[in-house]
Amino acid sequence: MTVEIRVQSVKPLRHTFGHIARRFGDKPASRYQEGTYDLQSEVNHHYKPLWDPEREIYDRRRTAIVMRDWYALKDPRQHYYGSWTIARARQQESVERQIELVRERDWLRQLGEEARQSVILGLLPLRHVDWSANTSFSLVAAYGYGTALTQAAAMAMMDRLGLAQQVSRIGLLLDGQTGTSLKAARNAWLEDAAWQDLRREVENLFVCRDPIEVLVAQALVQDALVDALVLRRFEPAWSGPGGDAAVMAMLLDFPRRWHEESARWVDALVKVMAAESEDNRARLRDWAEHWRGAFTAALRPLARRVLGEVAGDAALREADTALQARLARLGLAPENR
Repeated sequence: MTVEIRVQSVKPLRHTFGHIARRFGDKPASRYQEGTYDLQSEVNHHYKPLWDPEREIYDRRRTAIVMRDWYALKDPRQHYYGSWTIARARQQESVERQIELVRERDWLRQLGEEARQSVILGLLPLRHVDWSANTSFSLVAAYGYGTALTQAAAMAMMDRLGLAQQVSRIGLLLDGQTGTSLKAARNAWLEDAAWQDLRREVENLFVCRDPIEVLVAQALVQDALVDALVLRRFEPAWSGPGGDAAVMAMLLDFPRRWHEESARWVDALVKVMAAESEDNRARLRDWAEHWRGAFTAALRPLARRVLGEVAGDAALREADTALQARLARLGLAPENR
């Protein structure tokens, strides 16, 4: 008996979804394209928002920035929900190993009292800053336009809760899981003069309603200054005998890497928006300059408190200079420069 196996190929009628084919042509699309482009609801809304009846529930006019195509703001990381959760899960495994090692060796409990108080004052209130960033990105995700922007903002929103939790866990490692250091950090955030200027500017950002201005202020300006100053320049103040600096560098590795990754996304967005029109560029430049001045001044008391007046001012100038260079690369340098 002879068995003959025949192979018959079936030509697909189309290779991707209609809305993707209309944008990129009828060819196989990436998961990022399928999960991002042209998913913003645009028609057949049931009602206008009762709190803002002059606008649609999803409305381009919520920001002063004007784009012909909001999907031009693509994420260079090409994160969609699946790839983002996989990436963060892998990173979290590494973070868990680092934290478990520090817990087993009880390294943070061996810090001297001066270094311990410096960590409580200079680092742990950062969890409240990360919570405020979660709020800022929530506004961008809710009132921004186009899934390319809003889904990336929603991912950043959740990332900031994770960063706040990691800072909280550093505090628990510091106090033996009692929570006393977190209570002290909360009091510092609410009452210590070193943090009050920054807390004021954070609250000023809470009442800003333009989602792109909030994105510029939070993700481009504040994050750059806080990363350069608190996460990178305060570390020597937490050093002591026995390699404590290496321990803090290990615990802060993921937050610093996250800021580097986020900067790629933010820079790509700002470049595209600035290149769209001179009006956009001028608006973005004004926002960046306003919030740069506000947050630089707000961080000065903290820098001086942790590093001393001379070293603190020098560290803050270095962070501000790096931010100005970044703004210049994005085409947002002040006109008089």
